[in-house]
Amino acid sequence: MAVAKVIEIIAASKDSFEDAIRQGIERAAETVSGITSAWVKEQSVVVEGGKITEYRVTMKVTFLLKAPKKSAARKK
Repeated sequence: MAVAKVIEIIAASKDSFEDAIRQGIERAAETVSGITSAWVKEQSVVVEGGKITEYRVTMKVTFLLKAPKKSAARKK
């Protein structure tokens, strides 16, 4: 039986929304294994002097939980 967990992360990029998404997933994958999908919940920008200086995304990232190891007591 597969069980998944969803976490919410925020990522930013000076270049684009797509780059923010890519960086967010790559960074999350450094500490979370089994990522299967991500949903971009929100996009926003930082504006300074009338120009976009940063692209931000809020994502819900889904990953599969590892199956628990069966202990010797459970094998009985």
